[in-house]
This record gives sequence, C-alpha cells and structure tokens, in this order.
Amino acid sequence: MATITKRRWKTGKGEQREAWVLAYTDRQGKRHKEQFSLKRDADAKRVQVEGQISKGTFRAEAKTKTVKDAIDDYIKHLEKRHRRGEKVTTMYLRNTSGQLRTHVEPELGDKKLSELTTRSVNDLVDKLKDADVGIPTVRRVVGALSRALGYAVGQDWVATNAAKGVSVISKRGEGSEKVVPPSKEDYAKIIKAAREWEPEAPKGFGVEAEAKFKARAAELNDIELRVKFAASTGLRASEQWALRWHHLDLKKRTVTVETRVDAFGDFDTTKSDAGKRTVPMSKALTDELADRRKKTKAGDDDFVFPDSAGGFTRHTLFVKRRWNPLVAKADVKDLGWHALRHFAVSTWIEAGLQPKAVQTLAGHATYAITMNRYGHLFPSETHADAMDKIAEQLYAH
Repeated sequence: MATITKRRWKTGKGEQREAWVLAYTDRQGKRHKEQFSLKRDADAKRVQVEGQISKGTFRAEAKTKTVKDAIDDYIKHLEKRHRRGEKVTTMYLRNTSGQLRTHVEPELGDKKLSELTTRSVNDLVDKLKDADVGIPTVRRVVGALSRALGYAVGQDWVATNAAKGVSVISKRGEGSEKVVPPSKEDYAKIIKAAREWEPEAPKGFGVEAEAKFKARAAELNDIELRVKFAASTGLRASEQWALRWHHLDLKKRTVTVETRVDAFGDFDTTKSDAGKRTVPMSKALTDELADRRKKTKAGDDDFVFPDSAGGFTRHTLFVKRRWNPLVAKADVKDLGWHALRHFAVSTWIEAGLQPKAVQTLAGHATYAITMNRYGHLFPSETHADAMDKIAEQLYAH
C-alpha cells in the first residue's frame, strides 16, 4: 500500500520548506520513497505505482534510468556482439547507433523510462515528420528504438516496450514498397555502354605502353558481366560481391547464396535464413562465367567479381567509380545498382514464375515482402473476365 505524508523542514538559512513524500513497497519487499512539491503530483504517481505493483509491471530501475541510459547500454551490447561475430556487422552497428544518437537521444534521451509512453514515441514520430525526415528513415528509427527498449525490458529496467507496435503512417503512396523496375530499353542501353567501355591509361604512358595497358584492361574488364549477373540472378550487391567461385556450379548452372559482405569488409551469413538459397542461371550467363574463369585462371576460393587487387568489391567505391559513370554514359534515368535486382524479379514474373517461387529466388524472408514490393507486377484478370469464366461454367448446363 502506498502512503503520502507531508514533510516540513527548515533550510540552513532558517527558511521553511514543505513537500509531499510518497512511500511504497514493491513485490520484492523493497521500500521506495519519492518527493513531490505538489500533492496532486504525489497522488498521480501513487495511482500509477499502485497499478504497476498490482499488475507486476513495476520496475525500480525505471524511475532512475533514462532513455539515454537504455541507448548507451544497448549500443554497448551490440558492440560486444560485433566483437564476438554474433550477427552484428559494422554497417548494422553504425546505422543503429546513428539512428538512436541522431534522432532519438536529442528528443527523448533525458526522459525516465518510467515516464516513457507510447504517446512519447508517437510525438517523436510527428517531430521527425515535421522535420522532413523520410518515412523509411522514421520507420527505421522507431525500429531501432523498439529494439533498444526491448533490450531494456530484458535487463529488468522497465516492464513494457513503449515503442513496440508503434506504426508510422504515411500519406497515400508515400513510403510505398512497390518498386518500378528499369525498362528493357534502359537495360539495353546500359549493356551497350558497358560493352563500349574503354579504359583511360594513366598520364605519362607512351604510345606502346598505353596500348598494352588498354588491351589488358579491356581483357580484364567485367562490368558487362557484373551487370548481366545482377540483372539475371537478382542477388543483392552484398551477396554478389561475396561470391567465390566455389559458390558457382557451372555444370548444374546454379549459384549458391550463403554469405554477404558489407562496405567494411565484414563477411556474414545472409540477412535471413530465407536468404540462403540456390538460384538457377541461364546457359548464356553460365558460358560467359566459364569463359571468365578460364581467362583469369581463378581458383575456387577467389572472388567471382574481385576488385583490382583481387579482394572483395567495396560497393560504395564500385558505384562511384564504375556504375555511376556507366549510367551517365548510357544516358538513362539515374539508376541505383539495386535496380538491377528489381529488373531480375520483373523478368521472372514476366516469364510466368509464381509468387512463391519469386519469394524463394529473391531470398525474401516472407511472402508478404514479395507481394508488397512486386505484387502489382503479376498479371491479373479483370473482374469482368473472371465473371465470364464463372458464367461459362454456370450456363454450360
């Protein structure tokens, strides 16, 4: 049972002071006291605490720990997992830390966990929207906060996760996951530009040396093959750059996807268990790959698409130095490398693959992801056509 008593005392200067003291005992028998200037504040806290104690949701830490404390501890937890190699890549660690430090901490960092409510999180969402933060980013921020609070729940700092279940509502069409793949015309222009690519020799080369350099560079150039591979297999960039030749079975014409690499060189398993998959390849693509391997004399553990030194391709550098100039040369709408994955999926759908097969080949964790992004690309009958088919059966007798 919680009690409220009035406390009076004199300061060192002889001034009279008074406050209202809330005293209560939790389920573990530990005594707690909190002081308030106003009786109504003490009463409000009493109602809250008694309700939490009766429901078993009271946590003593929640009245002293802040959201910043929870963020700090959660990031330390991720850093430990990162050092141990427990499915926390450098990229994930940096992104999560940035989302929490940049967007959550300035607004909610000083708030006690006991005072954090779903309304607090919704207010944060509104502030981010008002600051013109994109809907996808807002959703990632809320997700990061929810994971941090979920960790705090596991540490017995707080009983409930105030961010769990908070939805970020967008305007109609805003933040939609539906994708628009590149057109076949744009893809053809990019392939043509890749085929016509000519290397520039470093300054100071003589005529003969420059000719040899260009010949060798042209022989080793694989930008066209990289584009074709991405546009055929639908692999994510992180998956494609992690491929080694032992992942490819050129006789069975398949590629096994089981690893990925981020921009910091962290190799890990795929994003989800569904990401581990075997993707078939066309004979034309397989023949090009076989020719490439023979030409480069690559071993089983060599990267299929290495950088100039034989290491893994760093995606940010590749996009800056090779992909963006290629798109500019092709004179097509500015396209990200990921658009080739969308192009691949669109060709699978056009070829008649069913949604479940597309989900498997794309490595999506759920059927819903596939349909949310690509459902509009699947052919569908009009309602009138469907009614005609039904009528054919009904009127056949």
